[in-house]
Amino acid sequence: MRSKGTNVIVWVLLALLILGLGGFGVRNFGGSVDRIGKVGEVDITVDDYARALQQELRTIEQRTGQKLTVAQAKLFGIDQAVLRRVTATAALDNEARRIGLSVGDATVFQRLSEIGSFQGPDGKFDPEAYRFTLQSNGLKPAEFEDSLRRETARTILRLAVAGEVEPSPAYADTLIAYIAERRDITWAPVTADILVTGIPVPTEAELQAFHDENAERFRRPETREITYAWLTPEMLARTIEIPESRLREVYEQRIDQYRQPERRAVERLAFATMEEAEAARQRIENGEIDFDDIVAERGLTLEDVNMGEVSRDDLGKAADAVFALDEPGIAGPVETALGPALFRVNAILDAQERSFEEVREELRLELAIDEARRRIADMATRIDEILAGGATLEEVAKETGLEVGTISMTPETEDGPAAYEAFRKAALAATPEDFPKVEQLEDGGIFALRVDRIVPSTVPPLEEIRDEVQRAWTEEAIRKRLHKVAEGIRDELAAGASFEAAGLQPDAATEVRRGDFLEGAPP
Repeated sequence: MRSKGTNVIVWVLLALLILGLGGFGVRNFGGSVDRIGKVGEVDITVDDYARALQQELRTIEQRTGQKLTVAQAKLFGIDQAVLRRVTATAALDNEARRIGLSVGDATVFQRLSEIGSFQGPDGKFDPEAYRFTLQSNGLKPAEFEDSLRRETARTILRLAVAGEVEPSPAYADTLIAYIAERRDITWAPVTADILVTGIPVPTEAELQAFHDENAERFRRPETREITYAWLTPEMLARTIEIPESRLREVYEQRIDQYRQPERRAVERLAFATMEEAEAARQRIENGEIDFDDIVAERGLTLEDVNMGEVSRDDLGKAADAVFALDEPGIAGPVETALGPALFRVNAILDAQERSFEEVREELRLELAIDEARRRIADMATRIDEILAGGATLEEVAKETGLEVGTISMTPETEDGPAAYEAFRKAALAATPEDFPKVEQLEDGGIFALRVDRIVPSTVPPLEEIRDEVQRAWTEEAIRKRLHKVAEGIRDELAAGASFEAAGLQPDAATEVRRGDFLEGAPP
């Protein structure tokens, strides 16, 4: 709604019920599931999704200064937007693979040469800058070049599809106006604390009617009552002793992992000549300009010049100058393979060493788990033979040391062994007529299960879920009341009243574009 003489849009949020949502619907980022979907022959891996999601959250944080929680991100649909994006990328990769679309090494090198982070002072591709940039970001050349090759193929495919029909000038103008439009916005949430009559209490008749009218909302899924026997490497590792000599041997083999030399967090800005580098250093010392501004003058970003955390060995001839600083500051100019350069030291990181005592338990657990995996693999065939001979899961457990348990299994169950995809898949496919057999877990563990009975999907009577129904009824009643209150406030605002006069605390934002993120605003 726009008031006269202003371009302020008034948003009144009718009700904002924020639910505590844990996670993004993808199980076990760190473990048992390695993909979340597939388009044709192209897998959408958990790592792909996680990287894209974290990048989106970082972008939002940089843009707004606010770090989103998992619940907030899901509330605003960010997880689904990222999922759509990685799915679209997989679809393009699959189509490119299907039609045999790719690019050669020459094209990849051309793309590399166009990336500012990989260029030297002369604007040409510099192998050392390329190596340093990838190293500081934890990337390998082969992986990065493969990613660039696939991205280029996707771009070609997009252009081919988009270029088939040329849009009219009117269409282009309308689209640009839609995308570029900006608005100043004032908005306020209308929450339950504004209700003067308090929270309503339902009668018994109202609860029963609400239960009957919304039966599907309270439906319980089909449940499988399952008995299982299982053993994981972590469970068995608790009983395995690793000799002290073996622990020390592995520690010495990995000593480079536990000893880190002194390091510096460094940015490097190279110049064509020593005179230019010295002049830049003088301007900084005179207070005319700072390092960030000189980087911008060169048409670069801080990301372009960032070397990350480096040791003396990483810096070559510049090491003495950089490591001579005992506090953050500017070093140089000094000659480097890229030419004369200034270095900004942002942090000084002391040498670190983790003693054997510090990592002893960590090593013991790792080696014990490795040994447990081998022992479990040896046990699997024997256990299968015992089951094939007619033994029950309980009898097998007594003879072999497997742990027995029961679980009420639905598609949403994720606790205990149901945290493993292999167990969930087997449990939801098994029937009471099936005989138990040994199956593998993703971490090297094993399990066998028996379906004792299947409870059909049902809607529990009100007596069994009274509290749940009452909470849902109350939320619905509050929402309806807030909607009515918000409509009244809307009319008051349209007549010229202020948010404050209506008892609201407004937030304002300027130059908002479609798709921009506003902290706390509706999506």
